[in-house]
Amino acid sequence: MLSKTSAAQTAEVLSEALPYIQQFVGKTIVVKYGGNAMTDEALKSSFAKNVVLMKTVGINPIVVHGGGPQIGDLLEKLNIESRFVNGMRVTDSETMDVVEMVLGGMVNKDIVSLLNQHGAKAVGISGKDGGLIKARKHIMTQTAEETKVPEIIDIGHVGEVESINTDLLYLLTQSDFIPVIAPIGVDDAGHSYNINADLVAGKMAEVLCAEKLLLLTNVAGLMDKEGTVLTGLTTAEVDGLIEDGTIYGGMLPKITCALDAVKSGVKRSHIIDGRVPNALLLEIFTNEGVGTLITNEGL
Repeated sequence: MLSKTSAAQTAEVLSEALPYIQQFVGKTIVVKYGGNAMTDEALKSSFAKNVVLMKTVGINPIVVHGGGPQIGDLLEKLNIESRFVNGMRVTDSETMDVVEMVLGGMVNKDIVSLLNQHGAKAVGISGKDGGLIKARKHIMTQTAEETKVPEIIDIGHVGEVESINTDLLYLLTQSDFIPVIAPIGVDDAGHSYNINADLVAGKMAEVLCAEKLLLLTNVAGLMDKEGTVLTGLTTAEVDGLIEDGTIYGGMLPKITCALDAVKSGVKRSHIIDGRVPNALLLEIFTNEGVGTLITNEGL
C-alpha cells in the first residue's frame, strides 16, 4: 500500500501528465530505439513499458530500431571483418546477410516479444515488407590528399531512403498494433540495403506528419561548450550551432536528422538520454524533459 506521501506524489505526477496526454491522443510519435536502452535489461523493460503506456493512452508509437553492436558481435563470431569508412559500416553481400539476420530477425523479434510481454500488440517488419522502404545506394565521396579530387568510395549495401509506403503503417496503427521496424530497404532491382536507423526514423516522421520524433542516444542531449544541455531550440538556432562548431563529430548526423525532420513538417524533434529510466515518459509527459528539444512551434 502506498503511503500518503507516495500517493500524493503519484497523483501529482498524473495531474502533470494529463494535459500532455490530451494533447497527443491520436497523434503519431516515431521513436528511434538504440544504444544502452537496447542492451541494458532494466532499460529494455522500462522502454517497453513506456511504449505500451503511450499506446494505452491513445498515442500511436512507431518504433524504428538499430542494432550496430549486435551486428558487430555476430560478424566477429563468424570471423567476418568489420570495416568502417567515415563511421559507416562497409557492407558487402556477406555482411548484408548478417545485417538482415540481426536486424530483421534477432533484434526485431526481441523488441516485439518484449512489447507483447507488457501487454502490447506489436508487429515486427523490415523495410522490405509490403514495399515499406524503397532505397537507393548511398554514394560516398572522399577527396584524395594527393590529387584533391573527389573519389567515389563503394561501401557496398549501404542505402538511403528514397521513399516510404505509408499504407502498411496506417493499417497497423489504426488496428491498434505497434509497428517495430528494422531499417532495411530494397531497390527496384530487389537489392537489399542497410540504412541508418536515425535516417529511417526521421523520414518516417516526415511522411507521417508525426507530432514528435524521439531519438534515443547515449548522451544527455545536445550540449554547449561548457557541457550544459541545450533545449527549446529553433531550427535557426541549431543551424547557428552547426556553423560555429558547437555541434560537430558524432552528434552532427543525429542533430541533422532531427533538424531536417522539423524543417520538413514534424512538429518537434527530441534527442533524449536513453540511459535514463522512463526517458520516453519523462520527455513526453513532463515539463522538464530529459534531453534536447528542437522545434519552431511556440518559440
